Amino acid sequence: MAPYTPETSAVELVADLSHEIAGKVILITGVSPGGLGAVFAETISKAQPALLILAGRAPSKVQQTVDAITKTHPDARATPPAAEVNGWADVPAIDVLINNAGVMVSQFATNHLAPFLFANLIMGKVIPATAPRVVNVSSDGHRLNPVRFDDYNFRGDETYNKWYAYGQSKTANMLFALSLAEKLGQKKGLLAFILHPSVIGTNLGTHLDWEADIAGLHAADKVFGNEEGWKEFTFKSPEQGAATHVYAAIHPELKDHNGAYLQDSHVADPWTDTVKPWGTSPVEAERLWKLSEKLVGQEFSF
Repeated sequence: MAPYTPETSAVELVADLSHEIAGKVILITGVSPGGLGAVFAETISKAQPALLILAGRAPSKVQQTVDAITKTHPDARATPPAAEVNGWADVPAIDVLINNAGVMVSQFATNHLAPFLFANLIMGKVIPATAPRVVNVSSDGHRLNPVRFDDYNFRGDETYNKWYAYGQSKTANMLFALSLAEKLGQKKGLLAFILHPSVIGTNLGTHLDWEADIAGLHAADKVFGNEEGWKEFTFKSPEQGAATHVYAAIHPELKDHNGAYLQDSHVADPWTDTVKPWGTSPVEAERLWKLSEKLVGQEFSF
């Protein structure tokens, strides 16, 4: 199997890994049509997973993706979200959870606390799987800020910067996966990964005024001395962006890399890829876990 490249598509990954995908139960959040979650779900359905559970904030948009999958691939089983997923007797285990939902330039709650709470609440369905995995979709946007433990909510508007807020939330996605790998790796056999899908032209940032906001993004990068502050972005297609979703969710070679940060369908190299140390610190990960428990009002021990 040749090494994957930034141009590799999800279709190519699914072709390589179809035997690993077949029969698995996979839950994906954030599956609005045109987004990476929908592209991942539609592509992976060709390899006959046992069940795809599609979850999102807008039931009508989830249903559109469900319909697209079942119309094109009638043998695939796609199910809209259900609050009572823990009570589904016919789904004894979820093999892979993909925390894909999120929005651009958002604060803590949507991009971190929501997947933190959701994943922990359904962990009783994930752990019983033969080889359970949790995948958090982050971004190299984590370069824009560590977690601001003493000012995570930006004092209302007092210290708020949309790009710093986004960077913090993406760093939090990374640290959450590190915590899962540490807490449930050896104890329960859980694999947890973080991925950067690259810059994709999806509906994720449709609420942004890119002509105005790109200057703010470059300015934020320059504050940290990031090279992204002085260069143009290279875009991938959604099909190329979803390739790393498939790699993170399925590829067997990742069993020896629990907690890894992935991009372009490989384990990222901090010497050549954008991987900030504040996103890979076990100390920061534990601090975030404790803060997150406090903010959601519930403790999780496994």
